[in-house]
Amino acid sequence: METEGNVKGKTPAIVAYFTIFGSIIAIFLNLEGKHEFARYHTRQALALHLFLLLSLALISGFENVMIYSAFYLAYIVLWVYGFIGAIAGKKHEIPFLGPFAQKFFSKII
Repeated sequence: METEGNVKGKTPAIVAYFTIFGSIIAIFLNLEGKHEFARYHTRQALALHLFLLLSLALISGFENVMIYSAFYLAYIVLWVYGFIGAIAGKKHEIPFLGPFAQKFFSKII
């Protein structure tokens, strides 16, 4: 029996939150075991990193620091929320992005 602190696939789940390259590495780390916990957090982390890249690409034409700050702050808050969930061994959906990530990336990851 697994406790919340001892979940299979915890390492790839944590690695997934370290940049988009970490998400790609987590996909390969989880190829053999296919742990649902790792897949869950990899999907969320990948959506979170893509959100940052796409939002920065969309707002790159603006030269307002407040706009950039708002997106970075949202990213950091959501990243910390997901990362702490991965460390704690819990499946908490990231607000706003979590349902999208689980639905869209479930076919890929």
